[in-house]
Amino acid sequence: MPSPNEILVELKKIKYPGFTRDIVSFAIVKDIEVAYAGVTVSITMASASPEVVEKIVADVKAAVAAMPGVPAVNVQVEQAAPSAPRAAAGIAQPRTIAGVKHIVAVASGKGGVGKSTVAVNLALAMHALGWRVGLMDADVYGPSVAMMVGVEKAVTLTPERRIIPLERYGIRYISMALFINDETAVIWRGPMVTKLETEFLFNVEWGELDCLVLDLPPGTGDAQLTITQRVALDGGVIVTTPQELALLDVKRGVAMFEEVHVPVLGVVENMSYYVCRKCNHRHEIFGHGGGAALARSLNVPFLGELPLVRELREGGDNASPIVAANPAHPVSAAFKSMASQVIEGLDRSEAQHAS
Repeated sequence: MPSPNEILVELKKIKYPGFTRDIVSFAIVKDIEVAYAGVTVSITMASASPEVVEKIVADVKAAVAAMPGVPAVNVQVEQAAPSAPRAAAGIAQPRTIAGVKHIVAVASGKGGVGKSTVAVNLALAMHALGWRVGLMDADVYGPSVAMMVGVEKAVTLTPERRIIPLERYGIRYISMALFINDETAVIWRGPMVTKLETEFLFNVEWGELDCLVLDLPPGTGDAQLTITQRVALDGGVIVTTPQELALLDVKRGVAMFEEVHVPVLGVVENMSYYVCRKCNHRHEIFGHGGGAALARSLNVPFLGELPLVRELREGGDNASPIVAANPAHPVSAAFKSMASQVIEGLDRSEAQHAS
């Protein structure tokens, strides 16, 4: 019979569904009992869906049963308070940022869906609706916010060595791109990325903001989890495109926010359709309606769809985001509608917590 430590080593090979981290690092495994009749593994699940629990139980049984000398495997599932896994794992409670009222993360399960375009224009739309907004580019390896918003001067520091964010179009922003040139490749390991992200969150003079929008890296790996666990998020917005492959990644994004107990404020379907300028016919190049259907199935709000338009792409390339450069454009109106729904979601969540 294997020892509990040997079994724990095998359990570290099991990934939490939709994540790159294993179930042991999530502090799901609470106890391992080795007896003559077999092995009993006790796991604690806080808020996972029944499908996720079923998958983890099956993976644990398969992994332990494959070990030499194990006659039988029993997995006991306990329901814990939401804070239990975080406390058991030794993870500090998420911190707030002084002066910042709300923090919203914009995420995507995969790259290439226009997440940064949505994050930038959503932030500008919230500002257009009267909110004081900041924008943090959390994508260290592929920062793009600075290019989309534009750089008019160098970043400076306060006498206390705190970073002063740049300001353009009425929003304050910070990005890794402000500290490197266009040809520099960022080849960093995880701890260095985590340190920089922490600096951007807690060592920037954000001032008084109604909302700080975080443009997360694509995916649901360690970098994303570090941010969502380290800072007190008020909500998440997930960006997708209509293709089936992208829609599958929405489920991972929703699971990521659920794992850290952050409400999903909504799903945005980008590149939803294209309207021909000559015939005015609507072409659904990547399919259509999948984002709305999936949002309904996951019981999260659908914020709306964005078409493929040249002005949206050109605005990002030329540091003239469409919401700021052309407020009357239909796409700008779509972003303002999304921003209004996000604001309503934040206000509703705040009211629920107050009561």
